[in-house]
Amino acid sequence: MFTREGPTFRELAAQALSSVERGYDLLAPKFDHTPFRTQPAVLDATAAALAEYGPFADGLDVCCGTGAGTEMLRRVCGRRVVGVDRSAGMLAVGRAALGEGDGGGDGPRTVWVRGDARALPFAPVFDLAVSFGAFGHFLPREWPGLFAQVRGVLRPGGRFVFPVVAPARPGSAAYWALWAFDGAMRVRNAVWRPPFVMYYRPFRPGEVRAALERAGFAVGLRALPELGTRPDGAPRCRLVVARRD
Repeated sequence: MFTREGPTFRELAAQALSSVERGYDLLAPKFDHTPFRTQPAVLDATAAALAEYGPFADGLDVCCGTGAGTEMLRRVCGRRVVGVDRSAGMLAVGRAALGEGDGGGDGPRTVWVRGDARALPFAPVFDLAVSFGAFGHFLPREWPGLFAQVRGVLRPGGRFVFPVVAPARPGSAAYWALWAFDGAMRVRNAVWRPPFVMYYRPFRPGEVRAALERAGFAVGLRALPELGTRPDGAPRCRLVVARRD
């Protein structure tokens, strides 16, 4: 799963025994050499789908990490792109890779902001917000506040967009792998402090859609056929498109 440039087992263990913020600060220099970085195929499919909803002027990458989603936003936004994350280390890697400011004059202005997605430090100035791979770090009880924060930084008509993978079939290898991972995290957090919140099973499309609607979004789903289908013909991945009315 990892390249030679990726983290060692000892480095991963140090991250796992840290807080979320400190753990990602430690992992940041090697994060882009792990399978945790959002894959180009997901970003390309999202960008292609967003072309149907644009044009967009200002975009926000929520929990941007090292900037995979931020880089994608630069393809679809014309004026400004902002990446926000709690980890100073991840932001530093993104800034070094993608730059800051006008980006050479042809693309949108790029800005990196250290901040918590549960208390976003912005006015309602964005047409588009995206997030990739970060929701495992939020407990279900935090979803209402998180989604309300995102809605609050969007202009009326603005969209909050993110991909969701189809749930693993009960009894499949992926199903039991998720059970094992979440179970290991719960044991770790029961015996070790500070906690490291990263649970994937609770983030189910139905519950997420209901939480978005309660936060004031009109929610639609768009299939991403480029990312394949399951044996029953259903898409492996869909794009949640939540619009602020």
